[in-house]
Amino acid sequence: MPKIAVVPGDGIGPEVIHEALRVLSFLAPDVTTEAFDLGADRYLRDGTTMPPEVMHRFGTEFDAVLLGALGDPRVPSNVHAKDILLGSRFQLDLYINFRPCKLLDARYCPLKDKTEADVDFVVFRENTEGIYMGVGGQFKRGTADEIAVEEEINTRKGVERIIRAAFEWAVKNGKTKVCMSDKANAMRHGHDLWQRVFKLVAAEYPGIKASHLYVDVLAMRLVQAPQDFQVIVTNNLFGDILTDIGAALQGGIGLASSGNIHPGKAALFEPVHGSAPDIAGQGIANPLASILTVGMMLTYLGRPELEARVQAAVQGCLKSGQVTRELGGTLTTREAADAVIARL
Repeated sequence: MPKIAVVPGDGIGPEVIHEALRVLSFLAPDVTTEAFDLGADRYLRDGTTMPPEVMHRFGTEFDAVLLGALGDPRVPSNVHAKDILLGSRFQLDLYINFRPCKLLDARYCPLKDKTEADVDFVVFRENTEGIYMGVGGQFKRGTADEIAVEEEINTRKGVERIIRAAFEWAVKNGKTKVCMSDKANAMRHGHDLWQRVFKLVAAEYPGIKASHLYVDVLAMRLVQAPQDFQVIVTNNLFGDILTDIGAALQGGIGLASSGNIHPGKAALFEPVHGSAPDIAGQGIANPLASILTVGMMLTYLGRPELEARVQAAVQGCLKSGQVTRELGGTLTTREAADAVIARL
């Protein structure tokens, strides 16, 4: 029986995660959940961010974690969010950040004349290395001579396993193209490693067309011809940026889902929108990204047919205008989830 840890998050997080859990309960009543009191409220109450024993439980007792958006203006440093999200990625070694970028209704794509078939790609973002590791420092802080250093870390192991994961997913899902993106023309040490490893791994998959684009060119191509891409693999920083372009192409971050994955281990799934504290508690937040995230989680739990049903139901709601305000509809958060469940 699958067991899911739930961290509702901050701001609108608890509202949209509540609706996503209603969908989960409807589709998979055998899945059990346990909620954890983590987030800004807990941090402000007693200074707790992520207790080590909770992290241990995530990795040993659960099949997956469902995480709501984190971030609260009462905690300007966002220390709780860093410890919960980045802490989970690093300590659980969730090296794959998997982001599907799939357009479900062409009306929501900002590009003219693009159809649902034109925007349907996934991004494999390396999730545990790169420039987000916090390696660096500051010297003469606050003076006119201040020096700030941020270092990017790339290991052969880390680069190879994310590239291999992209190719394996392509084969398993009937895709024929994998594009790797870096900036080796300017970052010649770490990104030369990416280029060499990509060529070596690609040679093991002769049925997949392997290509390479510098990240600035790829960003340009995504808004010119997104239909050219099926699977993209890149580093932590570039993946963070490119997936926001992908979210815009599919209709906005209110429809964007993600998974933080180490195959065979407990994975962490999260909608990628922010905590939107300005609309928290008003019942107008869009729950569709959280619902689509639950669909991704169900595929990870071995039930891809349920994710297909979730996508079809969300697509039906989009095409019929059964959506929240920011997508042009009139529904509340709960009503939008009700519409999805009715279609299911």
